[in-house]
Amino acid sequence: MTYSRLLKQFGGARLLAAVLSAFAVTHTASAQQTINLTAIDGYPVRAMWVKEFSEYFIPEVDKRLAAAGNKYKIRWNQAWGGQIVKPGGVLEGLKRGLGDIGVVTTPFHTDKVPMQALAYVTPFISTDPLLVARTLDKLAQQFPEMKQEFAEQGQVYLATGVVLDSYQLFSKTAVKQLSDFQGLKVNGAGTNLRYLDGLGATGVAGPLTTYYNNIQTGVVSGAFLWTEAAVSFKLAEVAPNMLKADLGAVNTKVVTANAESWKRLPDDVKKVIQEVAVAYRDRLAKIADEKGKSSEQGFTKAGGTINVMSEQQRLAWAKGMPNLAKEWAASMDGKGKPGSKVLAAYMDALRKDGAKPLRNWDRE
Repeated sequence: MTYSRLLKQFGGARLLAAVLSAFAVTHTASAQQTINLTAIDGYPVRAMWVKEFSEYFIPEVDKRLAAAGNKYKIRWNQAWGGQIVKPGGVLEGLKRGLGDIGVVTTPFHTDKVPMQALAYVTPFISTDPLLVARTLDKLAQQFPEMKQEFAEQGQVYLATGVVLDSYQLFSKTAVKQLSDFQGLKVNGAGTNLRYLDGLGATGVAGPLTTYYNNIQTGVVSGAFLWTEAAVSFKLAEVAPNMLKADLGAVNTKVVTANAESWKRLPDDVKKVIQEVAVAYRDRLAKIADEKGKSSEQGFTKAGGTINVMSEQQRLAWAKGMPNLAKEWAASMDGKGKPGSKVLAAYMDALRKDGAKPLRNWDRE
């Protein structure tokens, strides 16, 4: 069909509009930049924070990029559950460039990111995951040394993750008071095993994914973990006794990105990922709080029994521990990091926001 016949059939104005529209579509499609990103975690998708990264974080980034003009599109490669790294391998994996973004489980790396242990060394303060998460992220802004630890591992710190409302003890035999700890072997993430000091129990460090088998085979007698995880990983089958001691919420996760991968990202994409990391932080904390309450029913439904520790015993436990916080702060100070200042700022912030510590770790 000749150009003159097209003009007669469609009219000059209509043809021009059609041509311009086609050009705009073609131009928009060609202008869109596709970015490949690999997200990693050694834990399986049934772990709440991995599930939320897959089902919330990634779709939310995609949605916000589309809403911002669809200039950028991310092609995600999701590698969970040991596909690229094991549960404790995210920090090293991201450092080596095996992934671009991931969720670091910080208790495995107290030697490399020791400032992340702050909430671990201050138990019996708060069972509010959102309060703890937001407070720690504020401290990371206030004290650049907290982010610098990740920079030294070739990573960019994006946001803290608190995925548990409180550590509790799950065991084969019932534990109701401090004297019942005598002779127990207890799995834990690492730093939280110091809670056993002076109780006559032995701590065995390891990842959550090993607790079920360790208890079933008699390697340990129980484990420190939170109720949602106990239900998700079916701990009631091997450790049907829960001691509800409310040791408190702690930060166990940090969303980080490989520094070189981050450097290559367009600023608009960085902005969206950073904003979603914060939204993900708040979402995890809220889910942790909700599931902490609802999972108790799930645990008993699965055959578990909950023993509530008396306030007197909880206070005795808190007061009887070594001052883990001051030990940690002194260690940080000795390495040229602001440990004592960070501890004081953390405790002050929590008390200001309504937390009622059983022990004021920065003073006693």
